[in-house]
Amino acid sequence: QVRLVESGGGSVQPGGSLRLSCAASGTFFRINNMGWYRQVPGMDRELVAIIARAGNSTYADSVKGRFTISSANTRNTVVLQMNDLKPEDTGVYYCRANVDGYVNWGQGTQLTVSS
Repeated sequence: QVRLVESGGGSVQPGGSLRLSCAASGTFFRINNMGWYRQVPGMDRELVAIIARAGNSTYADSVKGRFTISSANTRNTVVLQMNDLKPEDTGVYYCRANVDGYVNWGQGTQLTVSS
């Protein structure tokens, strides 16, 4: 069983920075990719950023140039550095990991960007 533990999130003013971390634990063979999705009320979860085991990453157009995703700790941890935050970045951020071909989700962490 895979467990994804998220940390970070909170409230920040526009233009501020914040970091989200997600660590995978449990018994598994390989993490194929890890990333972050965002959900706002009434909308589906949408991709924010994802990084593959090989190191290549994909970003939503709305966060390109502001967010950076990276992996650490033998690729079992993913970090999302968020800079120049905007009110439209507000939402619940979920960590997602493809582990041994199965999709796993974290419990979600709230990010609020407001003055």
